[in-house]
Amino acid sequence: MSTLTLDPAVFEKKLQGTPLFAWSDRLMHAVESRGHALKHGHLEQWELAVDSLPCSASPCAYRISNGAVHIECGFDSFQYATAKAALLKLRPWRKGPFSFDSIYIDAEWHSDWKWSRLAPHIQSLSGRRVLDVGCGNGYYLWRMQQAGACHVLGIDPSIHSLKQFDAAQRYIQSSNVMFLPLAMENLPENMQSFDTVFSMGVLYHRRDPESHLSQLNQSMDRYGELVLETLVIAGGSNETLQINDRYANMRNVYELPTLSRLSAWLQASGFEDLRIISLEQTSVTEQRSTEWMVSHSLEQALDPDDSSKTVEGYPRPLRAILLAKRAR
Repeated sequence: MSTLTLDPAVFEKKLQGTPLFAWSDRLMHAVESRGHALKHGHLEQWELAVDSLPCSASPCAYRISNGAVHIECGFDSFQYATAKAALLKLRPWRKGPFSFDSIYIDAEWHSDWKWSRLAPHIQSLSGRRVLDVGCGNGYYLWRMQQAGACHVLGIDPSIHSLKQFDAAQRYIQSSNVMFLPLAMENLPENMQSFDTVFSMGVLYHRRDPESHLSQLNQSMDRYGELVLETLVIAGGSNETLQINDRYANMRNVYELPTLSRLSAWLQASGFEDLRIISLEQTSVTEQRSTEWMVSHSLEQALDPDDSSKTVEGYPRPLRAILLAKRAR
């Protein structure tokens, strides 16, 4: 089993000139302290896949094209075949879409649809320091940079997601976008370093959701904005749905609140000026199996006789996006 390693000197150099430089030692210690969590049986395979991608001597331009993070790699026909084989070895791709030249990665999630829902409502990211908690493979990190953010940090404990991010970073080579293999609870307390903090698809995986929200609050500066996306249940009462074992085939889902209960959690965690900007039932066109994610997806997680329910009998996934400000 291989272990992920980070060079402290390289790590510190990446942080020079960024708001995170003062935290470099503590962040490096946080990564190193994860110990066994940095090991993975497929790590060597993933690193070989990234290393086999055709090299680029200089940064490649990227843009957003029809929702995809499109990287202009300049592949010839041989490089195209080599790159596609390498990228396929990094499956499953959960978030996207991406395109490496004409190699289109049709990920499980149409993450661009979620971005389209939230982007018109959030404060401008121009010149802002952004944290994306549970960033997956970094799709949204590139959307945030394209939206004008000056520094973007993504954190996610998944080593697999980090290697997919590394594949894109191999070409984009951005010094202002970083990924650290950390969970929110691994970050130093009271960083107060970010203007906008995103937490999307994370809260329902936390045993103590209010603690997670408090940690998000502590990471923000005094005028910061929170962008929170999570599963909720319908209803106006101040209650939660307790989950036993699995929800929509997902492990580690503990409870789903009503919007009223979620709002109470946010206020108790130091947030104010709450706004609900989206409430959408997840569709099987937004989350589905593809060539790049060949295992089961949402369709297989719904009751085949009643699509308003999951296979476990719970209400079908309903996702809310809320905005909140750190209380002054």
